[in-house]
Amino acid sequence: MQVVFLDRETISPQTTLRSPSFAHELKVYGRTSREQAPERIADADVVILNKVKLDRAAIEAAPKLKMIALAATGTDNIDLEACADKGIVVSNIRGYATRTVPEHTFALIFALRRSIVAYSESVKAGRWQEAQQFCYFDYPIKDLAGSTLGIVGEGALGQAVAGIGRALGMRVLFAARKGRNDQGSLYTPFDKFLKQSDIITLHCPLTEQTRGLIGAEEFARMKRKPLLVNTARGGLVDEAALVDAMRSGQLGGAGFDVTTPEPPEKDHPLMQLLDMPNFILTPHVAWASQEAIQFLADQLIDNVDAFQRGEPRNVVTPRR
Repeated sequence: MQVVFLDRETISPQTTLRSPSFAHELKVYGRTSREQAPERIADADVVILNKVKLDRAAIEAAPKLKMIALAATGTDNIDLEACADKGIVVSNIRGYATRTVPEHTFALIFALRRSIVAYSESVKAGRWQEAQQFCYFDYPIKDLAGSTLGIVGEGALGQAVAGIGRALGMRVLFAARKGRNDQGSLYTPFDKFLKQSDIITLHCPLTEQTRGLIGAEEFARMKRKPLLVNTARGGLVDEAALVDAMRSGQLGGAGFDVTTPEPPEKDHPLMQLLDMPNFILTPHVAWASQEAIQFLADQLIDNVDAFQRGEPRNVVTPRR
């Protein structure tokens, strides 16, 4: 059985990636472009990948393909309908980032809420000596206790973020889906959610329903000039509209770990915000604690082994 790993470099070199337990031939590529993918998977029985895009044409050009093992939770880079049509099992990773992503989310929240980066940079620039006193008040500092944390996405990550927020004395809201008012008392209607949140953090998948979830209209409804944190997917937010919202003061700040595309070009909208003291951009590393990556790598091979035993797990099916 031929197993092909298309983008090994998306998992840190410090991570131990054990071999599948069955007899196999393993081909490992550090990186694979969308154009290179069809040729590299042409004879594969199992394909392992993280961010490589596999469209219908690539999938249909791999007649032996039986399984795609994703080294990630998100599946927006795979044509799931094409896989279903060909009987290809797609398995993803689950439950591996329930500590690292919430911790990174709150690292961004703390840094922005207390202007940590702005003050650190100002000290480097000599502002403390210029102030000629024990402290100075150039940037806002606000407590988290008593503020309202708005969460989009009520899965494992959203719930973990909510738990931390409550422990810090925050009021927690979960957003209802746009246009829905029938999801019960646990959810806040989307417009009300936008108006009442002091901090909004995104923890939902990127789908056709969530693409562009936050744009100019939504920014205009944010009455409390909240912080916006995105450690999920870049496509959830209209990035050009984010620039306008930041420059106009509609937002109190933003912390992003994701962009569209990745990496961003030098003239990407979010790169234009790097001069602002209340904007932080990190390179999609919220998931990347050493502990989380090793857990992911172990589960990845567990998924492949389970499929080979005839017991596929973590199976993803298209939404139809």
